[in-house]
Amino acid sequence: MASGDGVSSGFKIYALLVLTLNATFYILLVRFTRARDGQQYLSTTTVLLTECSKLCISLCVLMKTHKGPVGMVKDVYKNVICDMQDTFKMAVPSVIYAIQNNLAFYALTYIDAATYQVTYQLKIITTAMFMVLMLGKQLSRTQWMAIVLLFFGVALVQLESIENKEDPSQQVKFDVRGLVAILLSCLCSGFAGVYFEKILKGSETSLWIRNIQLYVFGIASAGTGVILKDLPAIMSNGFFQGYDRYVFLIIGMASIGGLYTSIVVKYLDNIIKGFSTAISIILAALLSVYFFGKHFGILFLLGTSLVLAAVYLYSIPKKPEQKSSIVNGTLMRPKEVV
Repeated sequence: MASGDGVSSGFKIYALLVLTLNATFYILLVRFTRARDGQQYLSTTTVLLTECSKLCISLCVLMKTHKGPVGMVKDVYKNVICDMQDTFKMAVPSVIYAIQNNLAFYALTYIDAATYQVTYQLKIITTAMFMVLMLGKQLSRTQWMAIVLLFFGVALVQLESIENKEDPSQQVKFDVRGLVAILLSCLCSGFAGVYFEKILKGSETSLWIRNIQLYVFGIASAGTGVILKDLPAIMSNGFFQGYDRYVFLIIGMASIGGLYTSIVVKYLDNIIKGFSTAISIILAALLSVYFFGKHFGILFLLGTSLVLAAVYLYSIPKKPEQKSSIVNGTLMRPKEVV
């Protein structure tokens, strides 16, 4: 059955499923590559290659849509090059996303994957704040209660990280630098996500043209990051230092995640995207036990439960407002209207 936007419910479920599974394994893979011995790859170069990959994929999809390169080139020329005022709208989220991606790599250097996944749910709070401020979204009491529960859940998870008694060789010691990086990343995620949703739903420009606009600026901002941060290291050891098949797999998964994020935001919204991430918390936690020998205490389990409960409460739709009617000069409730 197709929904009002012309996209079937089955496709939306498929997109959410891909986004959820991809996010789970992406975080675990990044954590694995950052914790192993040997020369480290540069996160700025992976972000740049990811932006290039997403641009190439978007161009290929647009070319398939137009059934050839001619139509694709005309579409890009008309909507990306000629309409620069509209194109520059995507400069804001592209720069912020590049910063967010680098903050994610930085955070995962100092905290483990499961803790990152749970703590990163603070982006639900920042997203809700920006949706109220930028989109005029109304939040019910239940949804605000969910936000409070989320705060408590995240706090318990952080307490568990500090008091964890595991073998130090099997975990990354909690570091406040990782927490600060996550908080900044949450602010970036909330603002950029809501801004992007507003742009996507506020015009008739196609999703893939919007993606191309976004990734052009993403390449520019990511390239600037490479030059400013890691140019000396690249000059000494090369652009692909520390790369192997796992790093290229990270780039591929990051590309898939970015593309499916835009699909979910376009046809659903940022809150639904948050539900997808919440499910990935459970999967990442379970898989961390197998891959990293992670053991969870009561605080972590309680914190995770509160986070999931908060996500559930946030998803409960608000009750529709009952409107009164006046019949023959008498105020009547909806059930009484004749």
